[in-house]
Amino acid sequence: MPAVLSLLAVAGTLVLGLYAASFAWAAARRPAVSLPFESGMLPQQHAASRYHARWYAVTILFLAFDMEMIFMYPWAVVVADMGAGAVVEMFGFLAILLVGVVYVWREGALRWT
Repeated sequence: MPAVLSLLAVAGTLVLGLYAASFAWAAARRPAVSLPFESGMLPQQHAASRYHARWYAVTILFLAFDMEMIFMYPWAVVVADMGAGAVVEMFGFLAILLVGVVYVWREGALRWT
């Protein structure tokens, strides 16, 4: 039991020491907070106000196609071994993704005018 307590004490001291060292080192190298990072120009508006709301629907569309590809590649490798149940499950998954695509289409995110 004393070995466990000494190990915890050493670990805690190491964590606190490293945290204090990183804070001290970062404070010495910290740039001015109000300046922009690389462009050199001051921002004209808030960072969250730059994006139009239609881009959120485009993001949903991207995620739908991205998730489709992530799960379709491994599924294509093992579908012959798993049988008809795997095909039914994949069509169910694609139906769920189709709901997201229909939502994006209905919101007008696919119109670029």
